[in-house]
Amino acid sequence: MRRLIVNADDFGLTEGVNRGIVEAHQRGMVTSTTLMANSGAFEHAVTLARSNPNLSVGCHLVLVDGSPILDAGQVSSLMDPANPGEFRQGIGAFAWQALRKQLNPHEIEAEVTAQIRKLQNAGVKVTHIDTHKHTHMFPQVLRPILRAAQACGVRAIRNPFGRMVFSFVAQRPALWKRYSQVTLLNRWQKQFLAAVSAAGMITTDGSLGVVATGSLDGQLLQFTLANLTDGTWEFVTHPGYNDAALAAISTRLRESRDVEREILCRPATRQRLQEIQVSLISYRELVSATPD
Repeated sequence: MRRLIVNADDFGLTEGVNRGIVEAHQRGMVTSTTLMANSGAFEHAVTLARSNPNLSVGCHLVLVDGSPILDAGQVSSLMDPANPGEFRQGIGAFAWQALRKQLNPHEIEAEVTAQIRKLQNAGVKVTHIDTHKHTHMFPQVLRPILRAAQACGVRAIRNPFGRMVFSFVAQRPALWKRYSQVTLLNRWQKQFLAAVSAAGMITTDGSLGVVATGSLDGQLLQFTLANLTDGTWEFVTHPGYNDAALAAISTRLRESRDVEREILCRPATRQRLQEIQVSLISYRELVSATPD
């Protein structure tokens, strides 16, 4: 049996991103999304979530490229020394600190708890969590995140590790660097699965689309679906509208959001899933089908 969760990241980033995600849910194959707690269009996203009850909403935890919910002094190990009040920019510096165990786990747990609670206090039934730039792949970051999720009653977390058929990547030079990075980081997958299991939480067999972030097109999506193996997988997507509001945001994903929105809404894509007998499910369905 093959099951697929299609999750749209960055809900709440801008109203255009919010509209794109909801459109890809209503007209396309998006079943789940993750909402950023400290985002400019948070309230707009919450309103859309209320009017789309079949959309499973999780928390897109931000520990880089943003600002904290808590006071900066409460999470000082996560902050950028050069930019008071802001997290570190990009995954590089964060990863270096994580690997050197210089990030305070109590601060991570407190900030993650605050982000999840903000969604819950707004009336969002948080079905799952993931992280911006997949920062929870690092064991030192994962453990406090799992504790926070447990305390907040959240049972599911993204498995950030996945697979990409090398024969296809070899034809796409633009994917070579990201493929190498993802392959190197996959060494933590066993630790991740063991920690999630020990915490009594739920995850998928892996994530698809991580290597293709910013480069997804119809051919790549069809190839990924055609090579889907048995199990429950998550396809990570970033649909939206590349409008003036997005132009004011620091993100490398701009034109690609329009491309992904269009691809995810194609009737032919849903038809292809039926033809190859892949069942679309949401994180809410994954959790409800798994005993406590």
